[in-house]
Amino acid sequence: MSNSNTANPAKKTRKPVVLMSMGAQERKGHAYQVMTHKYITPLVDIAGCVAVLAPTCCGTEDLDQYLDLVDGVYLTGAGSNIDPALYGQDNLTPEKAQDRDRDLFDIPLVRAAIARGLPILGVCRGMQEINVALGGDIYQKVYAEDGFNDHREDTDEPVDMQYAESHSVNLVPGTWFAELMGTDSIKVNSLHGQGIKTLGEGLAPLAHAEDGLIEAIHAPDLPQFTCAVQWHPEWQATSNPDSVKLFSAFGEACRKRVAESV
Repeated sequence: MSNSNTANPAKKTRKPVVLMSMGAQERKGHAYQVMTHKYITPLVDIAGCVAVLAPTCCGTEDLDQYLDLVDGVYLTGAGSNIDPALYGQDNLTPEKAQDRDRDLFDIPLVRAAIARGLPILGVCRGMQEINVALGGDIYQKVYAEDGFNDHREDTDEPVDMQYAESHSVNLVPGTWFAELMGTDSIKVNSLHGQGIKTLGEGLAPLAHAEDGLIEAIHAPDLPQFTCAVQWHPEWQATSNPDSVKLFSAFGEACRKRVAESV
């Protein structure tokens, strides 16, 4: 028998659920699907979201079912490059790993997430995936292009040095991103050999490196949060005020999506 004097506990608002696509990695003759710890923790600790990890080795047959479960999409970096055939170029870096399963999962994922109005955050490879999904292309060797600096890390350095602040990026004045950061320039790390050449349809820059390379993008005509950066804001994110601002903004966008779906 229920006690009419006992109030029903308030229904707890659920945390947003965010899809993260995994990547291929070979270990001792076995094929693995992986996601690095450093990408997950700021999504949980700063954005306040729940991560759902999707294997990319099984194709896109269940893509819509994954998207039915989530309130946002977070495309991370990885050690692999996008197959240049997907943006109409020959492969100029055959020595670098590729992950075509991830390519063929994430490119339709971007398009489907946009169509559904889901918030999207991209980091490094994730930014390049968004650009390719919308018809853009990539400099395969930024360091070999006239006028650009070498944006790669020194792999002989300790990890903390590889991810240390490397250069400034200048934020596009008057954008929501510049307003979010509260400044016209921020310091970032730099661990990429490739970068955006031609922007995809509907995309616009939010920041440029000192040499003019595009370092952050958004889709200003889309109603949902859509942002991607070339640097690695996930690295020691809780101690980096700029990273906290970015992941917090993504988390708020995902919470708004939850509220709208109730």
